Amino acid sequence: MFERLTERLQKVVRDLRGLGSITEENVQGALREVRMALLEADVHYETAKTFVSGVKEKALGTKVEGGVSPGQVFIKAVYDELVTLLGKEQRDFELAARPAGVMMIGLHGSGKTTTTGKLARTWVAEGKKVVVAACDIRRPAAVEQLATLAASAGATCVRPEPGEGVSAVGRRALEVARKGMADIVLYDTGGRFQMDEELVAELKELRAAVAPKNVVLVLDAAIGQESVNVAKTFHEALGLTGLILTKLDGDARGGAALSVVAVTGVPVLRVGVGEGQGDLEAFHPDRMAGRILGMGDVVSLVEKVQQSVDQKEAARMEETLRRKEGMNLEDLLAQMRQVRKLGSIGKLMEMIPGLSSVPMELRDQAEREGGARMKKTEAIILSMTPKERRHPGLLDARRKKRIAAGSGTQVSDINELLRQFKQMQQMTKRMRKLGRLGMMRGMMGRGGGPGF
Repeated sequence: MFERLTERLQKVVRDLRGLGSITEENVQGALREVRMALLEADVHYETAKTFVSGVKEKALGTKVEGGVSPGQVFIKAVYDELVTLLGKEQRDFELAARPAGVMMIGLHGSGKTTTTGKLARTWVAEGKKVVVAACDIRRPAAVEQLATLAASAGATCVRPEPGEGVSAVGRRALEVARKGMADIVLYDTGGRFQMDEELVAELKELRAAVAPKNVVLVLDAAIGQESVNVAKTFHEALGLTGLILTKLDGDARGGAALSVVAVTGVPVLRVGVGEGQGDLEAFHPDRMAGRILGMGDVVSLVEKVQQSVDQKEAARMEETLRRKEGMNLEDLLAQMRQVRKLGSIGKLMEMIPGLSSVPMELRDQAEREGGARMKKTEAIILSMTPKERRHPGLLDARRKKRIAAGSGTQVSDINELLRQFKQMQQMTKRMRKLGRLGMMRGMMGRGGGPGF
């Protein structure tokens, strides 16, 4: 979503690295480039103007200390102002009450029902008891979709009954939550292609009926400048407490979404980064600013690893690496599947300092090629017998020919896999000698195995 903005800002950063001093004259060109980068990314004009003024004030007002270049001071000013633009600090839902009410609102097509399902899944995984209310009574398909998502997430879904209005559905869901000692009630409301008086009246009635502490606007980040107007209108009518930006994984300009926080003062709580049920992330202004400037986001990467990797499987893998005979092809297959849980290679590269500045087309290429290699490796291993996976030394010419036919590959592909696997075995033997710390460092430095 922010690739174009990132590329332009990174160019400004590169041009400033050799700056000898910071004066109004020598940063004027850089400020002009920053302003153009924001406007081209669809950032609201007034927001861009305020942003550039803030960068200029911070940069010119900072004393350059020894060991820090003037260029770095300017970059720090851009980073600080980006963090301010994005909301300064991380904010979250108000969930102190029991049950805590979360009213989900937004235009048709913003991803509101899908996001409601993602939130339910997230909170159920945290051990909370969740009820979802299907308050979009005009669209039977939306009710069915929400019921399916709720069942998949492990949440209770309250459907509208014949002749029941929106506020009545909400009150009944709240009562179900209270009787069932639920922690959270999510109200999935109806949407329109454009706001109208009927929708506003319906939402106000529901809010009065259930009094939720959280009124959250789900906003499609790809709709451009209209996102600012949509957010302002909803905020004036209902008093928003938070925003969820969806479709941040798209290729549209995302600057207008950044403007929403500055224009409304309403914080972003979550961002949707994909269509999968797990593709909803907490929003951290400082981390997002780092990503936009190409600095990566190591903290989010570590958190993603902790959430995605099966700890029992990780412990088993560590024990495997400690074994005298080392890992086998069954272990390699398990390790590959753990890596796959982390998501796309392109998204992971975005979080790694140094790789986050790689152009989008190269990231897409790495995604395609890496994914293809992993699929080929998996097909080859799955075409082996359990005994062959545990003892690759058994693979003679006859067996390789059979495996190649079964996996749709060539014998040369199997030989290449075995060559890379042998290198991995040698590496694990060296790591064993270094002990546990060396083993962890080796794994971090090496990555996930042959072919990726």
